[in-house]
Amino acid sequence: MSGKTLLAALRHFAVIAILWPLATGAALAAEPIRLGAFLAVTGKAAFLGGPEKNTIELYVAKINEAGGIDGRPIALTVYDTGGQAKEALTYVKRLIEQDKVDVIIGGTSTGETMAVIKTVEEAGVPFVSLAGGQEIVEPVKRWVFKTPHTDRLAVDKIFYDMKARGLTRVGLLSGSGGFDKSCRDNVLALAPERGMVIVADETHGAGDTDVTAQLTKIRSAPGVQAFLYCGFGAPTSIVAKNFRQLGLTLPHYQTHGSASKTFIDGAEGAAEGVRLPAAALLVVDQLPPSHPQKQVASAYRDAYEARFKEPISTFGGHAYDALFIVVEAIKRAGRTDKETVRAEIERTTGFIGADGIFTMTPTDHLGLDPESFIMVEVKDGNWKMLQ
Repeated sequence: MSGKTLLAALRHFAVIAILWPLATGAALAAEPIRLGAFLAVTGKAAFLGGPEKNTIELYVAKINEAGGIDGRPIALTVYDTGGQAKEALTYVKRLIEQDKVDVIIGGTSTGETMAVIKTVEEAGVPFVSLAGGQEIVEPVKRWVFKTPHTDRLAVDKIFYDMKARGLTRVGLLSGSGGFDKSCRDNVLALAPERGMVIVADETHGAGDTDVTAQLTKIRSAPGVQAFLYCGFGAPTSIVAKNFRQLGLTLPHYQTHGSASKTFIDGAEGAAEGVRLPAAALLVVDQLPPSHPQKQVASAYRDAYEARFKEPISTFGGHAYDALFIVVEAIKRAGRTDKETVRAEIERTTGFIGADGIFTMTPTDHLGLDPESFIMVEVKDGNWKMLQ
């Protein structure tokens, strides 16, 4: 097999990292805790999955170097889905049936996550998703949890900000992915409740590299006062560039799916003025000293940037929260039988993470509220906290 063929195989099938041998001698003698992850490390969602993988591997290594969890090392297996739902399902079955994992973290995207929920539920394995779609945890699934804010929370926060500025007539553009569609559904459902009017409802296809036709229609919508884009990945920057090219001056909003420096850099200056809701991690240096997440978020930022020489993103923060919610649940459980760990994840109370302060219950498998979001705006090529 040539080097090029081997690289392709690794990118499309699996990236496996077994980090527990770094543990102390005592931990090495103990039965490992088997943690599985499936992430979009390559492909169009790599800017999400890359920081997630980096974060999990960084902190698993740190935990093992400190002796593991109650003397037990974490054996971590990571598979790269390339952002494909079909691959996600294949790897989750492998994690459950062959790797015999105790807990699963992953699902970089909503599509990947939704593809595996039935399998996870049937197998009875605790699963913490890193994707944004509300449908992941609403209605509640017994074995499924998540750490990123839902798209519904994001839309609610955006509508609140719009109304505070006297903006009630919105032109909407959405992509075709799972998160995009879920976001659009929540925009349409919440608008009447929040006194908003959707005056244009446009969509674009997967892989589209130009959305000027849709934006032109939105510009012509009767009485349009603001623009909102539901999507993530490369299209977020494309939308911003086309928006600027058309000379649109409407207040421009996107969601936490754009909460990465990758969005700003990809827009090549066209992201200036874009507003979106994000986790406090994104503007950690701008948080007041009294902010409850300041210390946690700062420590994570410093550790990540020192190790990987790149800026943090909120997507890595989703993985940080998922890992430590699982770690704390296993510590409280004192063992790794799946039902006990599941129950302890569900009992998570006041956990201070990068995304917010989590309190889960049997009827809430996210545990965040709109107050855990901070509105930010792109200013001078970086993020500025608005509140």
